[in-house]
Amino acid sequence: MEQTLYLMRHGETLFDQLGKMEGWSDSPLTKKGIRQAKRASEYFKAVDLSAAYCSASERCCDTLRQVTSLPYMRLKGLKEQNFGLLEGEHNYLQHLRPYGDLFVKYGGESDSEVQDRIVTTCTELMHRSSGQTVLAVTHANACLQFIKRWDDQLELSSIPNGAIFKYDFNKENDTFELLEQVKLTV
Repeated sequence: MEQTLYLMRHGETLFDQLGKMEGWSDSPLTKKGIRQAKRASEYFKAVDLSAAYCSASERCCDTLRQVTSLPYMRLKGLKEQNFGLLEGEHNYLQHLRPYGDLFVKYGGESDSEVQDRIVTTCTELMHRSSGQTVLAVTHANACLQFIKRWDDQLELSSIPNGAIFKYDFNKENDTFELLEQVKLTV
């Protein structure tokens, strides 16, 4: 059975608007973030979603509730990179991507830890899902690390709010192949 994963970044938040590093912290969706989620909802009306998952962060749950009325499961494995003591700070480190081990000395996670966590979680949810089409709402660095695992040639330095990536999942060898980067405008 062929399976498809839609990996989506949450809508814009107050911290995004203020240029703050959010990580495991949380702030509410802005009006623009809600519009981004509703725009994604229009896209997903043409997709027969069979399962929905999101990060345990409220911004992802709130985004997902705008996108679909499917019941969903919150998963800690879909959370954003932990920035440790730098959570909530101004996002002056954005230009340093990839971060590597930068946040480890501040009590946060390395890029490789995030990559292993997000890939393991997405692989497990695809095996868990009995349906063919799965939506997972997550975060910018989580998306970047997932993309990097499967296609290190794709040049992305950031992931816009509300971005959607469509992947084919090969259940036999637990691999994902990027099929499409969906670009929605708000």
